[in-house]
This record gives sequence, structure tokens and C-alpha cells, in this order.
Amino acid sequence: MIVSIALVLVALPAACFAYGYFGYPAVLWLATRGRETAVDGSGTIEEEDPGVDGEESWPAISISLPAHNEAASIADTLDRLLDLDYPADRCQIVVVSDASSDGTDDIVLEYADRGVELVRVERRKGKTAAEAAAIPRLTGEIVVNTDATISIPRESLKPLIRAFRDPTVGVASGRDVSVASTRDVEGNRSESGYVGYEMWVRSLETRFGSIVGASGCFYAIRRHLHRPEFPADLSRDFASCIIARRHGYRAVSVDEAVCYVPRAGSLDREYRRKVRTMARGLSTLWYERELLNPLRFGRFAWMLASHKLIRWLVWLTWPAAVAGIGLLASFDPSLLPLVAAVGVAIAVGGVGWWRSLRGSAPPWLALPGYALAGAVAGFAAWMQALGGAQLAVWEPTRR
Repeated sequence: MIVSIALVLVALPAACFAYGYFGYPAVLWLATRGRETAVDGSGTIEEEDPGVDGEESWPAISISLPAHNEAASIADTLDRLLDLDYPADRCQIVVVSDASSDGTDDIVLEYADRGVELVRVERRKGKTAAEAAAIPRLTGEIVVNTDATISIPRESLKPLIRAFRDPTVGVASGRDVSVASTRDVEGNRSESGYVGYEMWVRSLETRFGSIVGASGCFYAIRRHLHRPEFPADLSRDFASCIIARRHGYRAVSVDEAVCYVPRAGSLDREYRRKVRTMARGLSTLWYERELLNPLRFGRFAWMLASHKLIRWLVWLTWPAAVAGIGLLASFDPSLLPLVAAVGVAIAVGGVGWWRSLRGSAPPWLALPGYALAGAVAGFAAWMQALGGAQLAVWEPTRR
């Protein structure tokens, strides 16, 4: 009986990992072979109307930019947004200051003569609540949500908005590109590879029908779907795709809508970001759990479970797998070398994590350190979510 339990403990996270990270993308790839990434609802790309890019064809949009104590970067961010290739008379920019106390508001007010609007939240409530506070001021047909610490190339906005010419599209997400910051650590370079993998999966999901989560750094949504009543302690960017599906729309990833996302300046910050992001994601998934019902939501329910829930189960169950290996070795001494190997891997990861916190770790230590930090962060996020921890107060990632 104990051996059977131990086998289950070991097999569950291994199966979730294999399916979530390899099996699910493989199924999507096989199902979409030969298709182009399309946003017209037909599975193919239509010929572009030569006159479609005329000034009169672009809808009015509103860019919503929440910020908390971003005095160091807000001016550069606004300069880049004002320089985006989009008709200026159809692009509203609204900065929501989440009780900033470092002069962010004063800097934003200096841009008032260039059309930038400021909404101030007097008591800090978090990113989702800040976004909701801006909604009554937004006038565009499409709402573009972005972040004060990222960089959007001048030519990236039009491809994002062009996606909405397909009437089936309710949400369009940009393509994150992870770039090094001046204080980057070696271990965080692993993040770049993972981000690229994630964008590839989103491209496959777009071909298959819909993505299940948008990039919080750069995504757009039809204004009537961008509602203020969404709970403040949940993740609006993740939920946007779910809300779109609930209302009969799909969400797409737009490869041409590039967004440069600086990596966190330290592994400690990256760890805290992962805990916060995943805990909010788990709480959001529980809040929107109805969308996991395949009888009502068909393939979207399968995709949501595969991309989110099954992947996240890996991080809940991996400590039990380590215990399961130990139990099996107690019955079969031939497995002791495996126990030793697991112990060495965790020890090396711990040293790499510690070295990364103290400075720059060599690559052979940084990578296992990054992996262990991610695994521990995933388990910690589950504990926070299961414990009902509230994460309404926003902690921007200092990049």
C-alpha cells in the first residue's frame, strides 16, 4: 500500500509536467499544422485591403497605465507612448497613480498639455483596483493596458489594434520579449528562454482558436468587456481572456505587437514576482472556475485546464514527489543513488540561489538556482492561494 502511494506521489507531478509543458503544445502543434496564425476567425489570413491602413480606418483607443512610485521611469514611458505610430487624435493616455508618493504625479502633470490625463487613487488599493478607477475616464473603443517599466516599439501598437478588425476577437495580447536589465543576474537569463517558449505556445493557441491568458504588460480589450466590477485581488489580464470567452469572443496573441520586458534586477525580486503572479492566477482561476466545464465551454475549458491548472499542479505536488522517492528507496535500496542525486540537485540549486542573492553566480550554479527558486515560488503561491491570502496591494516589479 505504501509503495503504491509513493508511486502515485512520484508519478503525479511527472505526468503533469510532461503533459502540461510538452504534451499539450504537441497536441496544439499537430492540430494546427499548415495553418497560419490568423485573427480573422477563419483560420487563414485574408488579403490586406490596400486602403485599410488609412488614417480614417483606425478606431479610437485608450491607453491605461497604472503606476505606483514610478518617478524614475514614468517620463521615459510617456515619451515612448506619445511617440507610438498611431493617430494622436484617436489615442487617449490615462495614467492611474496608485497613491504614489515619490513625485510620479507631478511628472505626469507636466504632460497634460500633450493630452496625458492623470487619475489619482488616494488610498493604495493595488493594480486591478487602479485599472478599475480609470475606466470611467476611458473613451476609446479599445482599451490598451500596459506597464510603466516596459518598452513598446513604435510600430507595435497598430498590429495589436488591427486584430480587432476580426469581429470575433475580444482581446489581443502582445508578444513579450525578455531583455536584460543593467542589474541582471545570470540565472534570470533562463527567464528569456521560458518567455520565448510561452509566446510560442500562445501562437499555437491562437491558431487553434484562443489564448487563455494575456500579457499583463501589453494587451488590448474591447471597452465593453473591460468592466470595473472585477475583484481587486485578482488578475485582470489573465481573466480578460476568460471574460472574452464568456461573452462569445476569443483572445489572440499578435506576434508583430512586440513588447520588451526587462528581466527583474535580482533573483529575489523574480521569486517574489512569481509567488505574487501565480497566487493571483490561482485565485482568479478559482473565481472563474465555471470556465473549466467542458460541457459548456468545450475546447476552451480543455485549453484552460491544460495551460494553467495542470502546469500549476506540478508546483503543488513536487515536494510530495521528493518524499515519494524517499519512501520507494526505503523499500528498494537500489533506488538510494536516485535519492542521493535528488539531494545533490536540491543542494546545488540552493547554493546557486544563495550565490545569486549575494551577487552574480556562475552559470553552472545560476541555472539550478533559478530552477529551485521557481519551484519553491510555485509551492509558496499554492500555499498563499489555499490559505486565502489577499494580494490586492500591488507591488510593481522593479526592473
